[in-house]
Formats: sequence, structure tokens, C-alpha cells
Amino acid sequence: MDLLSIGKMARLNNVSEQTLRLYDRIGLLKPYSIDDSTRYRYYSINQSAKLDIIQYMKGLGIPLKDIKRQLESCDISIVEKVLENQKDFIDKKILELNQMRNAVNRSLESYHRYSSSPKEGTVILEYIPQRRIYCYDSKINIYDHGLENYEYILRELRSHIILNRLPTIYFCNVGSILRKDLLESEKFFSTEIFLFIDEDFNADKGIEIIPSAAYACIYCDGFYKEKDYARKLIKHVKDNGYKITGDYICEVVAELPVFPENERNMFIKLQIPIEF
Repeated sequence: MDLLSIGKMARLNNVSEQTLRLYDRIGLLKPYSIDDSTRYRYYSINQSAKLDIIQYMKGLGIPLKDIKRQLESCDISIVEKVLENQKDFIDKKILELNQMRNAVNRSLESYHRYSSSPKEGTVILEYIPQRRIYCYDSKINIYDHGLENYEYILRELRSHIILNRLPTIYFCNVGSILRKDLLESEKFFSTEIFLFIDEDFNADKGIEIIPSAAYACIYCDGFYKEKDYARKLIKHVKDNGYKITGDYICEVVAELPVFPENERNMFIKLQIPIEF
């Protein structure tokens, strides 16, 4: 039988010598023979078939220890089970990557809206398509406290997301809701914060639909400015005889990577759904 040196076996199979040494060390693919005096490894060309299977499974993302277990068992049903598990794992990763891509797209869109937004304090009318949110009730009125308390509420939201196995990638797209009845009486009381979520995301509870509508909107660049600008927006709606048709939305358009006095720097879009 023609025996191949480790270098030739590696070249023929497009793997490195280091890989073959690793496979030998963990008992995944032992050399056909080892020279007693030189300790050189020699392989049979027929071992390429096993190496093909190893590389195929490795290419599917299956860990080497699982590949070794499968090959040692010689049980096709175990191989099928591992492949099914790997398929589920890949499907989960695809979902996570899609969520990550969507989050990146949302962030890019948010920074574009930030760079192209009207002057702070300018009221504009805008049609906004339907949106989906995951809502969390903190039980604490956001407007009774300062930015420090808001940060604690965000920590609660993040913990809630992790506890419920929700994708934390959504955390960058947050907002708060002031319900319609409180908005109309200009009573600033809201305990609810939310995340914008994708159409393909599902949960047992907490999901709401913000319907498509015409919105009166105003932008501001700070947490402490919200109430003043919200009052200005409400006044504009009432002065123009618009009818309020739904809840007030405070959306964080962009988290700016600048931290004056070590505080969160937010660019905010305040929105009231209206009918003319």
C-alpha cells in the first residue's frame, strides 16, 4: 500500500498539517501508521473518505467532539439527530442575524433622520406607517423623576428582556407612551416604555400595534426638554383644530455617542396622531 506523509495527505485534502495533528491528538483521525524511529505519521489515501466526512460535518458547524462521538458510534440515527439539532441551531442563528441586520438598518435610518430632521422645536405633519412595539409597565411615572430614575427603568426593561428571552438587540429602539385620555387633559403620567420590534417577532404578551396615521411631530435634543416641547405640540394641535386620535409617542430617534456630564444624550421625536 502506498502511504502518504502528513504533508502530502494535507495537500491532497486541502487541510493543514496542524489540523491532521489535532485530529490525531483527539483520536478523531489516527494515522495509518507511525514510524517507530522517526515518529513520522503516514496515512492511506483511503482515509480521505473519513476526512471528507469530518470536514463536511465541521463545515456544518458541528463541534469536533460530537463528530468523534458520531463516527465512533457507527449509528446513523445519532448522525441524523445531531444534524437535526445543528439545523435548529443554524435556524436560530439565521433569525438572530436577521434581527441584528434589521437593528443595524433601523439605527442607520435613525441617524439619517437625525441628520435630516427639522430644526428643534419646529412642528411638522407626517404620515407614519403602522409600527409594532413590545411594551413594559415599569409602575413608575417617568415624568415624576429625573434622568437617573429613567436609567433605572431602562435597566428594568433590559432585565425583563433577558428574563423573557427577547433579543436585546432591540434595546436601542426605545420610547414611552402617554395614553390618549391623559394626553387630552395634559396630565403627564406614563409608566410604560417600549421597544420597536420586527414583524416576525412574537411574544405571549406585551405586543401592541401603533396604527398608521397622520402625526403632528416635534423634535428635541434632551430628556428634560420633553414636557415643554410636548406642551408646545399639544397647543399646536389644539390651535389648529386637529382631533387627537390616539396615544402620544415619545420616540428616541438616536442615541448620540456624546456624554455631557456622563449622561445619556438622546435625540427625541414627540408624536401625536391626529385627524384634520
